[in-house]
Amino acid sequence: MKTAAEKCAVTMPKEAEPVKLLKRIGSTLYKVSIYFSENSKETLEDKILRLIEREVHDNV
Repeated sequence: MKTAAEKCAVTMPKEAEPVKLLKRIGSTLYKVSIYFSENSKETLEDKILRLIEREVHDNV
């Protein structure tokens, strides 16, 4: 028989596995793992735009 604490216990969901992609550009094969935080306040679009802006700024 379960105790009251065991009956009320909340189990945290297992973290999702990251999405894994392979992309060949020229003779280089890139392995990319993508993980999305459920607590993030930034959308995927916001993140991509921020990364592009930073890349452009760093290469000027």
